[in-house]
Amino acid sequence: MLTAPLFAGMDEGSSTALIASMKVLDVTRGEVLFHEGEPGDRLYLVRDGKIKLGRRSNDGRENLLAVLGPGEMFGELSLFDPGPRTATATVVADAVVLELGHHDLVTWLADKPTVAEHLLQALARRLRRTNEALADLVFSDVPGRVAKALLDLSTRFGQPVDEGIRVAHDLTQEELAQLVGASRETVNKALADFAARGWVRREGRAVVLLDVDRLERRAR
Repeated sequence: MLTAPLFAGMDEGSSTALIASMKVLDVTRGEVLFHEGEPGDRLYLVRDGKIKLGRRSNDGRENLLAVLGPGEMFGELSLFDPGPRTATATVVADAVVLELGHHDLVTWLADKPTVAEHLLQALARRLRRTNEALADLVFSDVPGRVAKALLDLSTRFGQPVDEGIRVAHDLTQEELAQLVGASRETVNKALADFAARGWVRREGRAVVLLDVDRLERRAR
């Protein structure tokens, strides 16, 4: 059973029925589920794979807001504040996504009002992360932001290995730089420094965290 705020407070029967009412989408890397500015009329739940949420500036630069994995939702903001999408959702790693129209969701919320409370809590946590990211852009240097991003990715995608924690983030160098809010060259320099110090080992679109304590201190 998926663990997500959408199912919090539901019994197993209700959760199973809700999942059965959702449309299953098999999507591959590079596919776009919705674009920034489009009308928002449904939410999505990641069952497998990874989805990135990003915004693009007028001059073409992209900022990566978040990378989401199994059990995480996106697109629910328009349920509480109807309007155009505030980000573009793109598949990072081949994924299975569950889709639920807002009309169907409202019907469920009428029967299970506690679910709305858990959805609002999820939105509050996302807002808190956004505020932290804004503060990091002002007060933290790039290496500090890189260390924090790696630690954050490890909490959701990390797998214990003999040497530490292997994080298969599936991001390109450019996408990782967009997540940190810096140039690719600067982020690569920080990663190279971490590797030289023995804190991490890079493995393509994955990284092994060898010294989590040092990374945590650098992220502060």
